[in-house]
Amino acid sequence: MDEGLPADVAAAWGLRAHPGKGPKPGLSLERIVAAAVKIASRDGLDAVSMSRVAAELGASTMSLYRYVSAKDELVKLMIDAAWGPPAATAPDLGWRAGLSRWAWGMRAALRRHPWAARVPISGLPVLPNEVAWFEQALADLDGSGLAEAEKASVIMLVSGYVRTLATLESDLEATVRASGVTPDEWMAAYPRMLTKLTDPGRFPALAKFIAAGVFDRADDPDDEFIFGLERILDGIEVLISSR
Repeated sequence: MDEGLPADVAAAWGLRAHPGKGPKPGLSLERIVAAAVKIASRDGLDAVSMSRVAAELGASTMSLYRYVSAKDELVKLMIDAAWGPPAATAPDLGWRAGLSRWAWGMRAALRRHPWAARVPISGLPVLPNEVAWFEQALADLDGSGLAEAEKASVIMLVSGYVRTLATLESDLEATVRASGVTPDEWMAAYPRMLTKLTDPGRFPALAKFIAAGVFDRADDPDDEFIFGLERILDGIEVLISSR
């Protein structure tokens, strides 16, 4: 192991020495991370603790510390595991179709594990799956004519959009579930409330918006995602075409 590497990075890449002997046969870093991901997906990230993960595995809490040094390290490994590897893409797909597929894959991962988007980003891609996703996006942009630094900016733009919208969708879905009504009923209540609260003379644009029936029913989240992603890709295409 390179002593200069952070503990979580060394562990994720398999560069940290494994315990010579463990009190729980069959216990491994992979099983520990998988159990923690299972708990987070079922009960939320706040439910994850070293003792809870140990109980999930039928092991002692102290035995986990032979593989992972602290919960913070475990959470970083959980996020990388939650992402999983990106789907391979055909080399002749073209930058736009390739980057679109990449964004959809990222969204799917966050919808499977919405808690992963709530952990603040603490650095650049360095864990195995993070690096694999970065590599895939760079490969998708190969041949686009963009400079390497521009590729990084494009990837940050697209990934930021996906993360933001995924978090918004998760928040709204949780709110609707808590309300006890259907998504259409919850959405339709919004314009009724605004109509009671606002004066069309003071808010004419809003009155026009309400009259158009935009919020009469819930939109398909996919439609919102497609709209935003396509506009971002349109902008990138303008940049590429200008070269």
